[in-house]
Amino acid sequence: MTEPQIYLRPLTSDDRDEFLRMSQDSRGLHEPWISPPTTARGFEAYINRLDSDDHESFLVCEKASRAITGVINLNSIVRGTFLSASLGYYVAAAYAERGYMQQGLLRVAEHAFRVMGLHRLEANIQPENRRSIRLVQRCGFRLEGLSPKFLFIDGAWRDHERWCKVDPRQGLES
Repeated sequence: MTEPQIYLRPLTSDDRDEFLRMSQDSRGLHEPWISPPTTARGFEAYINRLDSDDHESFLVCEKASRAITGVINLNSIVRGTFLSASLGYYVAAAYAERGYMQQGLLRVAEHAFRVMGLHRLEANIQPENRRSIRLVQRCGFRLEGLSPKFLFIDGAWRDHERWCKVDPRQGLES
């Protein structure tokens, strides 16, 4: 196995300028799938939303340059008997197709399972978003089904495929 080219770190308010540049420069890649914050006000609201027990955000950063290459969020974290989270993620257009998001998603999944004690990660992806589907497939997610009119995006309720990865370890206790 080759040495990872990335590392993960938490998103902080100090990342605002670089994060906003990345989001603005990547609009063409992200639309119509996702709308990361592109303004200072939007970033502040985003940071505030992530500052809760049911969200955790990771920046995927290139080791060589320390640049932000993508973002992976664990959203709607549920404890108790469910031990699950929903994934949200996006890559910086300048770093797309380099394998950084695959490395990052594999590391976030390992962190979610081994450190946070979660059992299940779910990614809900619009069927037309082939790049995102290829990413989760490469990371070992399995298709569970279709959720009709699942999320309201870009002015309409959109169908989503539900992809899931379950902690492969057996006999876990919460």
